[in-house]
Amino acid sequence: MSEPRSAPTVGQVVLGRRLQDLRERAGLRREEAAKVLRVAPGTIRRMETAEVALKIPYVQLLLAAYGVPEDEAQGFVELAEEANKPGWWQRFHDVLPGWFSMYVSLEGAASLIRAYEPQFVPGLLQTEDYARAIMRGGAVGHTDPEEIERHVALRMERQALLARPDAPRLWVIMDETVLRRPVGAPGVLRGQVEKLLECTRLPHVTLQIAEFAGGHHPGTYGPFVLFRFSVPELPDMVYSEYLTGAVYLDARPEVATHLEVMDRMAAQAASAQRTKEILDELRREL
Repeated sequence: MSEPRSAPTVGQVVLGRRLQDLRERAGLRREEAAKVLRVAPGTIRRMETAEVALKIPYVQLLLAAYGVPEDEAQGFVELAEEANKPGWWQRFHDVLPGWFSMYVSLEGAASLIRAYEPQFVPGLLQTEDYARAIMRGGAVGHTDPEEIERHVALRMERQALLARPDAPRLWVIMDETVLRRPVGAPGVLRGQVEKLLECTRLPHVTLQIAEFAGGHHPGTYGPFVLFRFSVPELPDMVYSEYLTGAVYLDARPEVATHLEVMDRMAAQAASAQRTKEILDELRREL
């Protein structure tokens, strides 16, 4: 049986979908592909949906059965071997819940990340002090100092993607509440505001604040993140988190609704230039 994983890497998701496409183009049903491997049809389904790691011998047999030329098959196998390697974030498996592992993988593969946050500065833009204060104040049942520091280290390492040559475009809308609620010791919020101002100077980062004066907006139900990818196998995806877990949505109607809400919020929120002015005013107040 193929090896299960708590959360697949994006590479495994992409290759699983490519395997399905190759099978369908070859005119084979899952039951017929399963006979090639002498496994249950469910194993083929789990390979195609990235519920299990891709066993290389299985991949080679399937590619041959699907009529994939040898040179193309070798390239696919090399990609599968790379996709099966643990992501850097798996070094934090002791503090990283399985439902968030997929998020970190998607985050690193996205070409566009759009986020709405009504309560906190998004993790990709947090300072260490702010992240630490959030963890200490809100991690119910997880207040061990060493565990908190591991969470903070993971969050800081995630931010490296914004410095990559191929960094994704990050477009964030935050409620004004985020900037008005005290967090941690005096000075923590000021340092965070200064970092936000620095981030607004990055060409691939757009930051908007939904001001109180703007009134109610369609996203007030809760935070969510929308991912877009450059690879055709991955559709737009929405991540929505709750207290003890998260959901990943990729059905077109659901994604379209979230995208429309995000667009309406962006039109209603303070512009990027006005947001810089708000942050500068708040820095002087603090």
